[in-house]
Amino acid sequence: MNIEEFLWVAFPWLAIAAFFIGIFWRWRTDQFGWTTHSSQIYESKLLRLSSPLFHWGMVFVVIGHLMGLAIPKSWTRAIGISDTAYHWIATIPGTIAGIMVVLGLAGLLYRRIVNRSVFLSTSRSDKVMYLFLGLAIVSGFFATVSLQLFGGGHGYDYRETISPWLRQLLIFNPQPELMLDVPWEFKVHVIAGFTLIAIWPFTRLVHAFSAPIGYVGRPYVVYRSRDTRTTPRRRHDAWEPIRSNTEQLDGNNQTPSRGA
Repeated sequence: MNIEEFLWVAFPWLAIAAFFIGIFWRWRTDQFGWTTHSSQIYESKLLRLSSPLFHWGMVFVVIGHLMGLAIPKSWTRAIGISDTAYHWIATIPGTIAGIMVVLGLAGLLYRRIVNRSVFLSTSRSDKVMYLFLGLAIVSGFFATVSLQLFGGGHGYDYRETISPWLRQLLIFNPQPELMLDVPWEFKVHVIAGFTLIAIWPFTRLVHAFSAPIGYVGRPYVVYRSRDTRTTPRRRHDAWEPIRSNTEQLDGNNQTPSRGA
């Protein structure tokens, strides 16, 4: 096996196997750790800005990847979408989504590094996750901007190489020769992406597969104040202070005075 066969056949399948085996293992052995490990309690201002920007950007990035990799060129041509139109339909929204993801990730990393409490709550797996997540995102954004946005003409037509390579790989018909002439920017992004897939189950990224279905039917949580300055609207007699018999008699024998 040469290096090309390893990179474009063996390595992707090893990454996919690690992903599914890891997800199964994590679910069976570490359901209590299947969380986001949220650090909102330590800092929330930057988190409120960066997290939605990152997550919504990732939603559109994933949709764009699925459309570009799963839909053959012949299908878009069949419905009347030219290659030029498809290129700009994919490139412009993809660039905007990429900017959202990069800015959101930069905010999350800045928050985690600068805020001491958040930094101290960062585990070793978090650091590894951020490293490979950042590599996958930055390499993809760089490839999009350098080759697709400012590459001239129609950019690089990945639907002639990367897309069919991936589809054939997933149906057990590997064709590594399709990746030989792919620009190095896309090669780095593909390798970084499959590396991220391989480590996914062993990091906090597993929360992406958690759907809060039970949250819809969960009963409300009732909060009661312990502030001594607040008084309930209606006080129960059982909580009235105990008075002596003399005080009770004096109170009962008092007659109201007529106001002036």
